[in-house]
Amino acid sequence: MGRGQITGDYILILGITILILFLVSSFLGDNLELDIAIAAARDGAIQGANMDELALYPWDAYHEYITGKNILLQPSSVQIIKVEAIREGYNETYGKYKIRLIVYAHLEREIPEDCKNSLGDRINYYTRRNICLTFNTENMSNDFYNPAFSYNYMFTTSDVKWV
Repeated sequence: MGRGQITGDYILILGITILILFLVSSFLGDNLELDIAIAAARDGAIQGANMDELALYPWDAYHEYITGKNILLQPSSVQIIKVEAIREGYNETYGKYKIRLIVYAHLEREIPEDCKNSLGDRINYYTRRNICLTFNTENMSNDFYNPAFSYNYMFTTSDVKWV
């Protein structure tokens, strides 16, 4: 074997290795971003579930709660079971991949259905809000953080599933 052949083999192997590293790092980077977003969503859902009498509410929400949904101002004992992420393909409008989040929660006691819906809305709001805060994308969304954005994904939420 000549000296030039070893150098050529080394360059070929190095080139293939660099190509494989670029492909793997791109794949891992996207998965890491999605994992971070899901963790942020779960933390936000927990935050929304734990909001009760200690929370600060806008006047209209507080007025609705105090006059018709007083139970939402009391500790609710909500457990977030899981946050499911469903890939819904590429969204041309936003130029990002769409992920629909479904929060599964358990409530220790029975409450009226309209209060349960309001509680689910609050959980979803904090789920989306926390994603935006994590990726510093609040300015890309509306006041309800709907949809929420990371760098390569957009997130919407479905109604909370009570189990």
